[in-house]
Amino acid sequence: MLYIFDLGNVIVDIDFNRVLGVWSDLGRVPLATLQSRFRMGDNFEQHERGEISDEHFAANLCEELDIALSYEQFAAGWQAVFIDVRPEVIAVMHQLREQGHRVVILSNTNQLHCSYWPSQYPQVQLAADKLYLSQEMGVRKPEAAIYRQVLAQEEVTADQALFFDDNLANIEAARALGITSVHVTDASVIPAYFAQPR
Repeated sequence: MLYIFDLGNVIVDIDFNRVLGVWSDLGRVPLATLQSRFRMGDNFEQHERGEISDEHFAANLCEELDIALSYEQFAAGWQAVFIDVRPEVIAVMHQLREQGHRVVILSNTNQLHCSYWPSQYPQVQLAADKLYLSQEMGVRKPEAAIYRQVLAQEEVTADQALFFDDNLANIEAARALGITSVHVTDASVIPAYFAQPR
């Protein structure tokens, strides 16, 4: 069986308000103002597909937020999104691999984050057989092509895969392809799922 895990708010807790908090302090712009302007639009999607550079993304987002930050200040805030690993999920991933299953991570991410989190959370990579990252694949969830690419590379059919993600749109897209998918609404979902007798 192929087990596919998202990264943010599935394996590692993240919070974009932490990012905005750092930028608010550095740029001297009220947090509420940044929260009202912050959107995950085309700029985000292009960055996650690897279509634009980190510097281009930073410049675009600073313009959208109307905030003056150096690239270094932007990056410092951008990395503040990560809170901590969910150790119970790491334990589940190891257990699945010990049982002979294939365990991979499928994440909408970007080069800037990938220059940071692997060194901060080495236990994440150690728990997975392979990382599938949107900026390397040129597609992002919930685009059907990203799921098809993972299935093809892993040489499994949709009914041989199980997918965990915190974003409902990503879950629905995977289900539309026949992949059994579990919506991770909080940290208790995955441990509870595997605690059930199968």
